[in-house]
Parts: sequence; structure tokens; C-alpha cells
Amino acid sequence: MMTDLIESQPEEVATLIRARYSIIYIVSWEEARITLTLNNITAESEKRLIIWSTTEGFKDLSGKAVDAAATDPFAALNYIVDYSRPAVFLLKDFHPFMKDPVIIRRLRDLKEPLDKLRKSCVIVSPVLYIPTELEKTITVIDWDLPDLDILNNVLQSIVEPMRENPKVDVNLTEEQQELVLKSALGLTLVEAENVFAKSLVKAKSFNPDIIIREKEQIIKKSGILEFYQRVEKLDSIGGLDNLKNWLTKRSKGFTEKSKDYGLPAPKGVMLIGIAGCGKSLTAKAIASLWKLPLLRLDVGRLFGGIVGESERNIRKAIKIAESVSPAILWIDEIEKGFSGIRSSGQTDAGTTSRVFGTFITWLQEKEDPVFVIATANDVSQLPPELLRKGRFDEIFFVDLPSDSERTDIFRIHFEKRGRDPKKFDINALTGLTTGFSGAEIEQVIIEAMFEAFFDDREVETTDIMNAIDETVTLSRLMKDEISDLRTWATSRARYASKTEQQTERKIDIEID
Repeated sequence: MMTDLIESQPEEVATLIRARYSIIYIVSWEEARITLTLNNITAESEKRLIIWSTTEGFKDLSGKAVDAAATDPFAALNYIVDYSRPAVFLLKDFHPFMKDPVIIRRLRDLKEPLDKLRKSCVIVSPVLYIPTELEKTITVIDWDLPDLDILNNVLQSIVEPMRENPKVDVNLTEEQQELVLKSALGLTLVEAENVFAKSLVKAKSFNPDIIIREKEQIIKKSGILEFYQRVEKLDSIGGLDNLKNWLTKRSKGFTEKSKDYGLPAPKGVMLIGIAGCGKSLTAKAIASLWKLPLLRLDVGRLFGGIVGESERNIRKAIKIAESVSPAILWIDEIEKGFSGIRSSGQTDAGTTSRVFGTFITWLQEKEDPVFVIATANDVSQLPPELLRKGRFDEIFFVDLPSDSERTDIFRIHFEKRGRDPKKFDINALTGLTTGFSGAEIEQVIIEAMFEAFFDDREVETTDIMNAIDETVTLSRLMKDEISDLRTWATSRARYASKTEQQTERKIDIEID
């Protein structure tokens, strides 16, 4: 099936082979896809494709042995040198042997004999490893994962044989097909084919949620990013009407229809404000609203003890996020992750500064549809470069909830815990919780329920009032800091909530 699905030969690889580059290193998991592409290239140039692995030696595309005895890497390189006709040699997973000085020297010696007889050596591996001695000899290519056109070919190859099967529904509208295909972005050709089939078996149709869950495995294996299930909805957030409206209007921003209309994909949003007022909850809710995978980046995981490891980790995190795009990348309390940037030169030899520089450059210039949502509680610790125009589409300030928002928050939490809001005096509770955050309101309800549960009775309004009396709020403990934050936001951010006391302000985030 895959032979019919392979895309036309990548021009860059074909050009390098025609130009007689001696050693080409392709970084990819997709050996089969690359093998078929190289077969197309060699067929057009009348060369032979010969494939090597340490388990099977040399064989051709059909699997017929060419020299099964040459499983030793040094013997394999000698075979390539001695081969007397034009050919392309594909070496699978050769990188572990490139730590041997003898292999390194032999690879450097390949150029002249390969040039004479129009031969090229292609190494394919999911791991990039090039010793210093070979940096000027090897040309590296990052092999892109299947795009929408290739994935659509895979999808159609599964759809066509199943059209007459009454047990499954393979009919998709144009919008549904786009959603299914974009859900599969970031998967290899084989992974996509498997998960499409899995969705038919499990859901009797093509279900984007099943496909997205397949991506969770990719994220887990990275060790840097976390995959969050889409469990929250905008309805579970009290207030923040301006922010909700902004997000809702961009819910179709990653579609082809939006692109054809002339709109760029949304880049990201920064949420700055008081702790416990719904910033993190909003990040989770966006994934549900937009039906996109949610990835969480813990900046602390980026930093390693080995020289260069931190810089590699941020590049790896970015590459993974882009590979599963369209996706949402959530960075919680970003100011803590990059708090040491100002003293980085003295404390960590500039590692934090370099990691941060890579990140903000990507924020500014990224082309893949990765929507970044960053949250921060302490604006004084935010590096000014992060707030420049172009990094994010918008910066929102999330304040303590107003009276109407607290009423809504009480209702949401009562319903969430299976209680009828009409059985409680919510107006009285709202009046008693001025200065409470949404998280603090949730906690007083939980505290009251524990008290009632211990007494083996149903929770009442008076229980919640007692819990309110015993709560020392963050707005009391950090009164000055919150006042400073509100002053900062007045001219630099847009309010996430729309209340009687607040008017919508045009964002102005240039740093003086």
C-alpha cells in the first residue's frame, strides 16, 4: 500500500545525489518512506539502490540478498568502495558505529572512490550523531513528517475499501476531513495508517480524539513536554468574558478556510494576573474549545548538567511541538522559569540566557501553527523582551473576580459537586467574598463540605460562611503587590473581564 502513497521525490535529496555529495545523513524514523523515495531517485538516474543493516548486510529493495555476509560496518564500507557501478547505498542506523576512530577514518576516505563511479552513501537514523572529524564531510537533512496531502492519501486508501461496509461510517464532510487530517499531523506514515484503522475499529468512524490520543505517546517519550487531556471547558470558568470572547472568535483560526480568507494562524496569548483567578484553567479550556492537543512545557526540565544539554532540550521541545501542530503549548508561571536570565552570565555561564534567546526567537518567527499560552503572576520578574510586540497576539490581565463573576463561580462549583445552586444563598456568599480569588472560593466550598460530611449531613450556606470567616485571602497578604500589578496593567494589557468598573483598553506593550 505504501508504494502507492509515497510523495514525489524530495528535490533536495535528488539534487545532492546528482551533485555527487558523498555522504548524506537523513534524520528520520521513517525508513520505509525514505527507502521508497530513494528508489524513485535511483530509478530516474539509472542507479542501483542497495540497502545495508547490521543484521542483514546488503540487500536490494525487494529484499534479495546482495551481500548478506557484510554485516560488519567496516566490511560494509569496504564493499561500498569496491562496488564498481553507479549506486546509492542506504545505511540504516549506522550512527552507533561512528564513534569508532577506524570507521570515522574510513568514512572520510569515501569521497574520492564515490565520486569516480557516481556513488552516494545515505545514512538514515532517528538520532543525529556526527563526530567532529566528519562535520565537513556529511550533509544533514531533517526529513519532514507527512504533510496533509500525504496523510490524505493514507486516509483515502483506508476509506475506499470501506465505503460499502455498513458497519462503519467513512463519510466525512470537508470540515471533518480537515480536522481528522490535522489531528494526524506529527505522526509517521505508518502511525497515521494504524491510528486511522484503530479509529474505525473502536469508534466505527474517524474520531479526531482517538487520533490525538495517539500523539500522547510521542509527548510522553520526549521527557520534556507533558500531554494534557482536554477536560475543561470555557463554561467551567467564571467570568473572564473578554478573554472568552477573544478565544471563541479565534476557534477556527487554524482551518484552511481561515488561511484562504487571508488570516494568519493565532500565535499566542500571555495571561498576567493574580494567582488562583483562572489563568491555568483557561489554558486547559482552550484545548477543548479548539479541539487541539495541549502540551505543557515545564521550563525547569529544560536545564541539564551536561554542557549544551539545555540548549538541545529547548530545540527538542520546539521540534516536538511543531511536529504535532496544530497544537497549544502551555507555559505556566513563565516568570519563574526564566527568572535568572539577568544574572545568567555570572551564575550559569549564560545557559539560561541562551535557552531564553532560542525560545523568544522562535516565538517571534515561528511558522508552524503552535499557539503559545503563557501565564505569569509576578510581572516584575518577566524579562522585558518577552513582552515585545510580535511575541504574542495579546496580553490579558486577569484580576480578582467581580461580584457577578463570584456569583457565577459559586454556581459553577456547586453544580460541579452535584449540588443545586438554588438551595444556597449565593447573593450572601458573594457579598462575603469580596477580594476572594476563584481558587479561594472553591476551597471554602470544599472546606464546608468536609465539615458537613464529618457530621453526616448535607452542606449548608452557614457552613460556607464559617469557612469564609476563617480564610485569609491572598488579596490581604499581597495588597501592595496586587495594587502595583493593577497599575502596570492599566496601560499595558487588556482586561480579561468586562465589568462595570473596567473598560476595555487597547493593548500597548512596547517596553520603554
